[in-house]
Amino acid sequence: MLKAPQHKYRPFPPVELADRTWPGRRLQAPPAWLSTDLRDGNQALFEPMGTNAKRELFDLLCAVGFKEIEVGFPSASRTEFDFVRHLIETQAIPDDVTVGVLTPARPDLIARSVEALVGARRAIVHVYNAVAPVFRDTVFRKTQADILALAVDAVRYVRTLTDRWPQTQWVLQYSPEAFSATELEFSKAVCDAVIETFGATKSEPVIINLPATVEGASPNIFADQVEWMHRHIARRDAILLSVHPHNDRGTAVAAAELAMMAGAERVEGCLFGNGERTGNVDLVTLALNLYTQGIAPGLDFSRIDEVARTATRLTRLPVHPRHPYAGELVYTAFSGSHQDAINKGLAAQRPDVVWNVPYLPLDPRDVGRDYQAVIRVNSQSGKGGVAYLLEQHYGVVLPRRMLIGLSEAVQRRTEESGGEVSSAQIWEVFCDCYLTDREAVIYQGHESAVDASGERIRLKVEVDGRIVQLDGYGNGPLDAACRALPGPVHLCHYEERAIGAGSDARALAIVEVATPGVERTAVAAGIHENLVTASITALVRAWVGLGATAAPAHALSVSPRTAGGLS
Repeated sequence: MLKAPQHKYRPFPPVELADRTWPGRRLQAPPAWLSTDLRDGNQALFEPMGTNAKRELFDLLCAVGFKEIEVGFPSASRTEFDFVRHLIETQAIPDDVTVGVLTPARPDLIARSVEALVGARRAIVHVYNAVAPVFRDTVFRKTQADILALAVDAVRYVRTLTDRWPQTQWVLQYSPEAFSATELEFSKAVCDAVIETFGATKSEPVIINLPATVEGASPNIFADQVEWMHRHIARRDAILLSVHPHNDRGTAVAAAELAMMAGAERVEGCLFGNGERTGNVDLVTLALNLYTQGIAPGLDFSRIDEVARTATRLTRLPVHPRHPYAGELVYTAFSGSHQDAINKGLAAQRPDVVWNVPYLPLDPRDVGRDYQAVIRVNSQSGKGGVAYLLEQHYGVVLPRRMLIGLSEAVQRRTEESGGEVSSAQIWEVFCDCYLTDREAVIYQGHESAVDASGERIRLKVEVDGRIVQLDGYGNGPLDAACRALPGPVHLCHYEERAIGAGSDARALAIVEVATPGVERTAVAAGIHENLVTASITALVRAWVGLGATAAPAHALSVSPRTAGGLS
């Protein structure tokens, strides 16, 4: 058992911000989005993508609506450099999209990165250096003054190089790496120096990106850090405040949402949360979280399955079946009580009112899903799921008495198989229970005639291989058929449904019957192009289903009861 390891791990210290304002704020608009799928996401793959795959993903990101895309780390390899050049030289970058690259704060790597971007209409040079104590003391063995000077020299060099290529609109982005694990006063000092050195203005702002390089604290602490910077950083009107949360604690989306409340205007991340270790902030989840709060995210995930399939194929990383909004099973209910609630909620939902369906925070149609797979059935399911699938796929609405019996039969099958059943398999169980002739008495046909007093009917049923005729008289074909059957037969319930439409339509009749002296009733169904035929077929099956008390085979073969006859 894991015990509290006070000797090894210490709680993250809180931020001294007694007058914090973010908890009382409500998000009103989406952030500026940056996708780093082609850089951070790509470097986190088992097998990094080649040019063709990266190009396909780039095109997808543009189609989704990203206006800023970090396309690579051109100083890291020839492949990365060549891809950036490919985008520029083939004029693949839409006019409203800005590409960016990441570079460490080293002169040779900065020069290579700027070289890769030459010719772009607008480009972001993203410079970073580590500022946190663990990097200063353990990795680099540098003082705070050394780290600040490194950042300033790097930004000055970026300005010198980019001034040589005025045909490109250059944007500086600076990230104090491991910001969330750094003293706030020192992070501010470095960022202030960067902003001043580059000469940021309100019309040409610098992007200051605050990364939770390793998520080390709860989201509220990250929000406090962001608000502190938002309120204390110099020349706030000359910067665009950005965040880059990682997901080491599993709360990157929450950290991004709270950071936006705290003053962040831009969020970096990847589709489906790809990235180093446990990933970056999941931009699909974050965007659709905003959408469900009535905020248009500015990203188009109306065909989420297509986005997921493409990302999975290119990155070879699967989307989890329970992934928010995009997973195969997130609009699926197995629990019987959930299915019943969803079924009723969907039936009550109207297109002109606020979405309010139990267990479904998002209308699946908004992301290109339909209701065909909203409810699925396994051994944990109940009558609600069975009813929904029958109605959706076959247009059949069953009465409660029949639905209960069908649900029990479906559950027996799922328990035997150990898996779920499809709508086709549910229909198979329905047919087996209510549309199958198992006994020795089988309906074969009927003739009828109407006079002034009512209707006469002659039933033809097969009994142990021989045809027997039964005559009855009543106020309609079904009443006459009840009177033609041996023994008192009481019609308790009758329903009819249309299956299909047009020339292919068929009638479904559902009949429940009883007989004196027998506590239980019997229910059965019939399907035929002719409604009367379907109804009488169902009646005979239900009557046979009453069992031995009605003694159908014996009664019919020895002394069939008649009531007059047809001339």
